Amino acid sequence: MQSKHQREQIEQVVVNAQQMREIEERIFEVGMPVAALMEKVAGLIARRVRSLYPLSRETRVGVLVGPGHNGGDALVVARELHFQGYEVQIYRPFTKLKELTSYHAQYAASLGIPCYEQIQPLEQCELIIDGLFGFGLVRSLSGNIAEAVELLNQWPQPIVSIDLPSGLHTDTGEVLGTAVRATRTFCLGLWKLAFLQDQALEYIGEAELIDFDIPIKDIQSVLGETPEVRRMTTAIAQASLPLPRPPVTHKYQEGHLLLIGGSKQYSGAAILMGLGARASGVGMLSIAVPESLKPLLVSQLPEALIIGCSETPTGAIAQLPETVNLSNYSAIACGPGLTLDAKPVVEEVLTVESPLVLDADGLNILAQLRTIPSLLTRRAPTVLTPHEGEFKRLFPDSAELLPDRVSAVRKASQLSRAIVLLKGARTAIASHYSESTIGTGNSLWLIPESTPALARGGSGDVLTGLLGGLVAQPARAEQSVAAKVATAAWYHAQAGILAAQERTELGVDAFTLSQYLIPVLRRLIITEQQAKPTSFKGAM
Repeated sequence: MQSKHQREQIEQVVVNAQQMREIEERIFEVGMPVAALMEKVAGLIARRVRSLYPLSRETRVGVLVGPGHNGGDALVVARELHFQGYEVQIYRPFTKLKELTSYHAQYAASLGIPCYEQIQPLEQCELIIDGLFGFGLVRSLSGNIAEAVELLNQWPQPIVSIDLPSGLHTDTGEVLGTAVRATRTFCLGLWKLAFLQDQALEYIGEAELIDFDIPIKDIQSVLGETPEVRRMTTAIAQASLPLPRPPVTHKYQEGHLLLIGGSKQYSGAAILMGLGARASGVGMLSIAVPESLKPLLVSQLPEALIIGCSETPTGAIAQLPETVNLSNYSAIACGPGLTLDAKPVVEEVLTVESPLVLDADGLNILAQLRTIPSLLTRRAPTVLTPHEGEFKRLFPDSAELLPDRVSAVRKASQLSRAIVLLKGARTAIASHYSESTIGTGNSLWLIPESTPALARGGSGDVLTGLLGGLVAQPARAEQSVAAKVATAAWYHAQAGILAAQERTELGVDAFTLSQYLIPVLRRLIITEQQAKPTSFKGAM
């Protein structure tokens, strides 16, 4: 069994089809028999199926069997469920099977498990297990197989897919012609990219990793010691937050963030940014807004230093006061609520040698200015946080790769040398940098869960403030800005999830979201404290 640390390492690894293939080949080359691994994996699946769908509730199980080792896994699961008393029926539309899969098919037949070439006899089953195709599928489903999948998707019973719902591309999550709409998917060994792609989510259902103890050294032999693509986990988030603080510190040592945003039309954006920044724990917070909004901001965020700015006729920030020295701030976050009339402000902040976060109208103005190439000259980190529409305006060449969000965000980061956070149901954060002041390397973080409750106006403004506040604070040794950005996205998503659990998905407005950031942090701290060993000291 893997140690806790090893399990945490496994949870963050994300692979494409080729990488998974190479890792498996390495395992087999060093002596692991394919048959033994199949027995182990299928045994874990069967045990989990029995736990989720006990015999007292579901008795008839239909198993879909493909020609490869995914079909072999399905046949071993069918056999084990048969031995446990389930009434198992098999749909096997292929006559030519891989050798090991063929042996399992012969044994299932010897046990008297019914096997059909058509899927219709399985309609009365109370549970379906999909083992038609696993990772690596590149051809579209067609003909009788496609018809069977379309018919299956019309049935009401739960469907459990082994490794991936049949018909999904492993890397992009693309539907290859048609695909099984699973209720639950057991991802085998390591997380595949499709599980972190928005377009695959409605087919994957509830996702669960079946860890079959792949040695860390075999993963590292293919991916390296620090994989480029990583899945953000609770453990990584805990390590990336600026906690605990030094016992002796003061506000100026805990970062000074400048937020720039808001307008007469969008006065709430600046407040929501401020609430997000407040939850980050940044030592000092300054907020630049149109002069007319200053009393409103003071009443809502009394701890912040509110900077009143001259206004355009439309109520946008015309320019920052001459007394504001942008180089004095640990980080600057700019954009929400600005409107396009604040173009001079964005032009000014682009020249600053401080970490810069651009969101909303900051991104729209950047797209208008066509200054993505100018980001290459910035020596400090730049963080861009577009949703898909903003992304298409900023990076038309990269947008051609959509809906493969992983490839698109990676290319955008390479073109701009910025940290690009592409918002979505599975937010992706790519970093490609080489400046000596930032370090050298590539990383791509994927946020594994979120909630539709965040599809509300103002949610992104909260993220901008939170993200800016975390970036402004001192980093621990060897902690990258990209990891901080990914932590902010994870933290934001977890607040949305917690709020939705207590308020329902319809009850999470942006202000409410901001109030759930600290409860998420409190849970993290309590969990970490409970995980630590307790020492007892007492008098004899």
